Amino acid sequence: MTRSMNPSFVRRSPRHLALAGLVIALGATTLSGCAPLMLGGAAASALVATDRRTSGMQVEDQSIQIKAGNRLRDTLGGRGRVNVNAYNRTVLLTGEVDSDADRAAAEQAASRVENVVKVINQLQVGPVASLSTRSSDVLLAGKVRATLVDARDLMSNAFDIVVERGEVYLMGLVTEREANRAAELTASIPGVKKVVKAFEVISEDELANKLPRQPANSAPAASSN
Repeated sequence: MTRSMNPSFVRRSPRHLALAGLVIALGATTLSGCAPLMLGGAAASALVATDRRTSGMQVEDQSIQIKAGNRLRDTLGGRGRVNVNAYNRTVLLTGEVDSDADRAAAEQAASRVENVVKVINQLQVGPVASLSTRSSDVLLAGKVRATLVDARDLMSNAFDIVVERGEVYLMGLVTEREANRAAELTASIPGVKKVVKAFEVISEDELANKLPRQPANSAPAASSN
């Protein structure tokens, strides 16, 4: 999905300009269900360096996202609008499907993709969101990203942001403190209806040692604020 920055955010500093470019490029997948766009040069290097996943895990997540998207298209035959986001082998499904049967089939199809360890199924049964709703989600995602960038006590690139119908899903390898802080900031943004924490929580020691925990085999349910 393409995220729009407000003018005040874009004008602030070269650092903000660079981050804005990354936000727009990386946001293209949140509402489309496609694999992340490929970035080149310093932008790609900066993103990889600040992501808490290893570079190998980032590539693996891209592969999972592509494979899951293809499998879901085959399974649903074009019914509904399903978006796929993969982070540290966890797959988040959002969007709309026609029936409970399609919702279950989508989760099953995603869970069968190689290397997926858990699926968080947030699909809604009902009509596809309107273009205006999806456009509002794009703008809201930009506001969330800008808010996290401005938070001096958070590393914004540790968070993956997905917005559906005004509901914000936050993914990432973060500490409990970071998870709560990001959720609190996100919930304060006008237009946010709900915040769903789909994090993988790591300890403060793991963060300090830059040794993210490997994905667990059990799948904790996403929680909302």
